[in-house]
Amino acid sequence: MLFAIPFPVIDPVLVQVGPFAIRWYALAYITGIVAGWMLARRLVALPPMVATRQQVDDFVTWATLGIILGGRLGYVLFYRADHYLTHPLEILQVWQGGMSFHGGALGVIVALILYCRQQRIDLLAFGDRVTAVVPIGLCLGRLANFVNGELWGRVTDVPWGMVFPTGGPEPRHPSQLYQAGLEGVALFILLQVMVHVPAIRARRGFVAGAFLAGYGVARSVGELFRQPDAFLGFLFAGATMGQLLSVPMILVGAWLMLRARPAPQAVAA
Repeated sequence: MLFAIPFPVIDPVLVQVGPFAIRWYALAYITGIVAGWMLARRLVALPPMVATRQQVDDFVTWATLGIILGGRLGYVLFYRADHYLTHPLEILQVWQGGMSFHGGALGVIVALILYCRQQRIDLLAFGDRVTAVVPIGLCLGRLANFVNGELWGRVTDVPWGMVFPTGGPEPRHPSQLYQAGLEGVALFILLQVMVHVPAIRARRGFVAGAFLAGYGVARSVGELFRQPDAFLGFLFAGATMGQLLSVPMILVGAWLMLRARPAPQAVAA
C-alpha cells in the first residue's frame, strides 16, 4: 500500500445556528471580495490615478454580481449544459454548488465594461488595478475546495499524496493546494510587482493581460495534477475543460500585453 498523508477532515460548515449556516466556501468568497476591495482602493490612487476610491466602492457591487451570475452561468453552459437543459430549475440552486471561474471572469469583464462606460473611466487602466487583486479570491477559493475535500487530484505515489474522503482509497495529489499556490500566491506576487512599477503601470492593459495569460498558464499547469470532473473526463487531445477554457485567456492576455501602450496624456497624480 502506498504511503499517504491523512486528509485533515474539517467541517465545511464554520458556524451553524438553526437552519442558518456559514460555510468556509462562502467565507472564502466574502473575504476575497472584501480584501480585494480594500487593496484596489489603494491601487487606483497610484499615479496616474485612474479612479476615485468611491468609484471602487461602487464597482464592488457590479463585480460581485458578475462573479456570481457569470460563475453560475459559466458552470451551467461549460460543464453541465445537458443536465440543466432537462432540469432548468436547478440553475437557481446555487447552494448546491457549481461555479466556474472562467464564467465568473467573463461576468466581471462585462461588469468592468459597463461600469467604466457609465463612469467614463479608462477601461484598460482600471482593469489593470482590479485584476491585480483577483488572485486573493482565487487562493482562498482553492483553500476552501481543499477544506471541502472536493476537486481533488489524480492518483499519485508522491510522499505527500492524500486519501480524500470522496476520492476512493488511492492517495491523490492535493491539487487544490497546488492551484492555490499557482493561481493565488504566485500570480498575486507577480501582479503586485508589475502594478507597482510606474513604467508598467503606464502601459494600459499590460497588467490585465498578464493576469489573463498568467491565470491561463497557472490553471493549465494545475490541471495536469487535478482529476477531471467525472461527468466530463478528458476532452480534445486529452485536455481538460479547464485547460481548453484557459486557451482563449492566454491568447487574449498575450494580445493585451503586446499592444499595451502608455496613455497619450498620462499625468502623474
